[in-house]
Amino acid sequence: MVRILWVDDEIDLLKPYVLFLETKGYAFSLAIDGNEALDILAEEKVDIVFLDENMPGLSGLEVLTIIKERYPALPIIMITKSEEEQIMEQAIGSKISDYLIKPVNPNQILLTLKKHLDTKRLVSEKSTMSYQQEFRQIGMKLQDRLDWKEWVDIYKKLVYWELNLAESNDVGLFEILKQQKQEANNLFSKYYQQNYVDWITKKEEDVPLLSHTLLKEKLFPVLKESDKSNFLIIIDNFRFDQWKALQTQIEQYFRVENEDIYYSIIPTTTQYARNALLSGLMPSEIKKTYPDLWIDEDEEGMKNQNEYTFFQKNLTRHNINIKTSYHKVLNMNYGKKMIDNLPNLLQNKLNIIVYNFIDMLSHARTDSALVRELAEDEKAYRSVTKTWFEHSPLLEVIKFLSSKKVNIFITTDHGSVKINNPIKIRSTKDASVNLRYKVGKLMDYNTKEVFDVKNPEDIFLPRLHISSPYIFARSNDFFAYPTNYNHYVQYYINTFQHGGISMEEIMIPFIKLTNK
Repeated sequence: MVRILWVDDEIDLLKPYVLFLETKGYAFSLAIDGNEALDILAEEKVDIVFLDENMPGLSGLEVLTIIKERYPALPIIMITKSEEEQIMEQAIGSKISDYLIKPVNPNQILLTLKKHLDTKRLVSEKSTMSYQQEFRQIGMKLQDRLDWKEWVDIYKKLVYWELNLAESNDVGLFEILKQQKQEANNLFSKYYQQNYVDWITKKEEDVPLLSHTLLKEKLFPVLKESDKSNFLIIIDNFRFDQWKALQTQIEQYFRVENEDIYYSIIPTTTQYARNALLSGLMPSEIKKTYPDLWIDEDEEGMKNQNEYTFFQKNLTRHNINIKTSYHKVLNMNYGKKMIDNLPNLLQNKLNIIVYNFIDMLSHARTDSALVRELAEDEKAYRSVTKTWFEHSPLLEVIKFLSSKKVNIFITTDHGSVKINNPIKIRSTKDASVNLRYKVGKLMDYNTKEVFDVKNPEDIFLPRLHISSPYIFARSNDFFAYPTNYNHYVQYYINTFQHGGISMEEIMIPFIKLTNK
């Protein structure tokens, strides 16, 4: 039963209210001054406090300060006769939950209680009922022949419900959502496999935005038409649900003008997807056009060390002659130095900022038991991302730019998926090490379990050897070798990986922000 502490020097006049609320199932402790209230709090468990502002002895504001020091999470509703702005500012500054102006009536009190004590339960119940209604609609939709736009809608709906039901106490319903998302991922992976070649060879007119076409369609027109300075922020390994987790905070400073989802090429890794994103070319086209700059899978060196050069050449091909800068933020110190340089960056037409934190988090989660516990599932993964963002130089960049005349674009090169289903393959030692795709000679695998591409040129990937197919894991699968199989599987299962085909890896955000 919810217990209310009501503190008022005229408490006898409030007895009718107390009797009314007791019929609604609430229990009360009553105090006539601040000292008595503090004594009650020291002895009893109280769920919420109604506190009169104007009392003899300790004032309501003084009692408020003491209670917040001792019980910071306890909701406090200030009740006052005065509407003076100064008093309201002091109370709000002391983190009251709400305030009411005397005379109050029982229904006001009841609504306030529901607002501050029952909101989470009511929202949870409403979300549960709403998803139960939509579950069937999504299920029926998944049986249709969906196009790429409809798949975007399905994924957005699943992310919406994942975010809402994550706060629900209905564990069973959340498990149903996970199963529906798994079914959707299986079907999407097959859909992507069936249509990918036609998209990249332009055999279809209506195709999704892909890594190598994104900037041409979404960024370059703005560079040509807008007189603003522009910032392209690429957060490596940034999923759509992670964007939704950050959106509310970002919207404190900028307006979201467009929220698009584009499709990553495969492999969904930085080496392929980000190089394609910045160059405007597919990987085999990059290698053919700039053979001295492309670094193959089996060659030494950082695979993305030339991405800014690729971007500059992309601008040249599209006759865009502007001043640009490029920054890859790998640590906090570099991020802080970049903040100090922001006034100078405003002189450029375009500034590209690459943040690698989430990708590093994904790899650290695989290697560190502690990080694994901190980000054990999607909800925790989003939470860690949000905590990072709240304390990162990236938020400082956004705050600074909010008062400037700029456009900001936030995107990524690929997402990641939580893997849980091992698939056995055999290969020679020269095969690539990624868990979600493999390229190499003499690989042995079940063709029904993978998307295999025997001719890499069909999907514009570089051929490493005369016989070096690419194979891709789908949905939540990952590749495991028979040697030391159980140890290998236990080490990697339930980690977040990328490189293959899943909704989380493929359908990724491209957000345009403008000044409020």
